[in-house]
Amino acid sequence: MKPAPFAYVRPGTTEDVLAELGRDGAKVLAGGQSLVPVLAMRLGRPSTLVDINAVPELNRMSRTDGHLRVGATVRQRQVQYDDAAAAVPLLRLALPWVGHREIRSRGTVCGSIAHADPSAELPAVASCLDATMVVTSAGGAREISASEFFTGAMSTAVVPEELLTEVRFPVAADGEGFGFGEIARRHGDFALAGVAVRVRTTTAGPEARISCFGISDHPVTRDVSPQLRAALDATGAEPDGSGLGRALRDHAVAIADDVVDTGGDAHASAAYRRQLVAGLVSRHVARAYLKSVRPNREGESS
Repeated sequence: MKPAPFAYVRPGTTEDVLAELGRDGAKVLAGGQSLVPVLAMRLGRPSTLVDINAVPELNRMSRTDGHLRVGATVRQRQVQYDDAAAAVPLLRLALPWVGHREIRSRGTVCGSIAHADPSAELPAVASCLDATMVVTSAGGAREISASEFFTGAMSTAVVPEELLTEVRFPVAADGEGFGFGEIARRHGDFALAGVAVRVRTTTAGPEARISCFGISDHPVTRDVSPQLRAALDATGAEPDGSGLGRALRDHAVAIADDVVDTGGDAHASAAYRRQLVAGLVSRHVARAYLKSVRPNREGESS
């Protein structure tokens, strides 16, 4: 199919972009990897496409004030390989799972987050890290935490006259470990179920946070610190990956029952997704914990 007719503009400044977005029916075009298929199937019919790729300040990435700041037109592949992004290990773990190399070469980090597909990887990473979204309109900028940004399937707190200009990911601190995994029918497909994990070791005990995706209409985030601590009580202070994973399994089943609220579809039932989530949570929480206490150990089994 071909898209419905639309006007096309390519402003050179953020101010001009925002002026165009103030018109009825305007839609942002950055990498186009989510938007163009929607247009081709006529699931979206914007009156105007506002191409933001000519705005220099939107194509910047930097590490400042304890955050990795990723601008609206920074490509996923750039983040995957840029040394600055190594400060956010969870982002680097997730990016190889996003589509294919060609998609990551054009697709943007901010675009994927703004599109808010419930089976996409980057919204889950943002939710797990509680990243900050900087949203700009003609009236100024505002910051939205990831916990408040995603409001439903392909729905966010951004209003039509606003632009997601930047995402700020907190950089990893000492004593933090991360895990990421998903199950899809084929490499590059959207996930049937997936999980992003952050574990932080503290003097009071480990803290663990997960964000599950592909199992609801938006990423579902939970604090699973009590479950991790209970599993460690059962395995002792120096578990191996497989032992800790087994100890987490019963807890992970209960977590999966809590977070999976999809009714199922042609690809997988809700019951199957619960099984997938339980396995992913037990495996990757164990791995993230071991990385938090043994940061230089490679090849931990779980």
